[in-house]
Amino acid sequence: MVPPSSIYRGRLAPSPTGHLHLGHARTFWTAQQRARAAGGVLVLRSEDLDLSRSRADFAAAMLEDLRWFGFAWQEGPDVSGPYAPYIQSGRWEYYRAAFEQLRAAGVIFPCTCSRRDVQESAGAPHEAPPGEAWTPDEPIYPGTCRSGNPAGRPAPACPGTNWRFRVPAGAVLKFADGHYGAQSATAGAHFGDFIVWRKDDTPAYQLACVVDDAAMVITEVVRGADLLLSTFRQLLLYRALGLAAPAFYHCPLLTDEHGVRLAKRHEALSLRSLRDQGRSPENIRAGWR
Repeated sequence: MVPPSSIYRGRLAPSPTGHLHLGHARTFWTAQQRARAAGGVLVLRSEDLDLSRSRADFAAAMLEDLRWFGFAWQEGPDVSGPYAPYIQSGRWEYYRAAFEQLRAAGVIFPCTCSRRDVQESAGAPHEAPPGEAWTPDEPIYPGTCRSGNPAGRPAPACPGTNWRFRVPAGAVLKFADGHYGAQSATAGAHFGDFIVWRKDDTPAYQLACVVDDAAMVITEVVRGADLLLSTFRQLLLYRALGLAAPAFYHCPLLTDEHGVRLAKRHEALSLRSLRDQGRSPENIRAGWR
């Protein structure tokens, strides 16, 4: 395990599944500003584990658009660094090692339930604004396969089998967010057993994010408020893997004129489209004040 860093290390972690939009830019700009204010290092990591949607042209556009907007990173897929590779699809060995550690510890279990099975058993999720009482951001897993014995069940490559982390039901988890302040959630009530390895033999976001942030010695994770509840899941993974958790800073989300948070389908608000319209990065950032 890499020793803790005394230097601030932040990161940008975009996915090459579409063009970056204004919401990405504002959150990433906050990350860059915090790294610069601390005299630290900014890392760029390409999160391309969604193999069906990640594309080489989006990856190239991502780097170009970030550079155009004024981002500068000291480590990344185009400049390398001490913790390369900085592309998730090249880091499989790290994820498999973490998976095996979790399996050996008995904290994960194989699950054959489909998304529809879980949805029908648990009901639809609802969202709550940051700072208010949590409601689940995904259906609570009903525990159908929870009693299985991990030691004698299929390896992650077994078709049709997800692996879930067994959350300690009733445990109250807390952390201090750099923007929203004190946060608290109850395992099993606000979120349930969550997937760490997918049935297509791919590590899930929660596991890959924790493994990479720890391996790259990230000291503060700056990201959107939609991932606040995911932080509690990741804190459980840090604990189970014996890793020190970073600090967290969650940014408010940008929305469109209808109050809907921005997504990559909002192509008109992508950095690429705004540049084509003749907008400058300085002009765009001025609108954030």
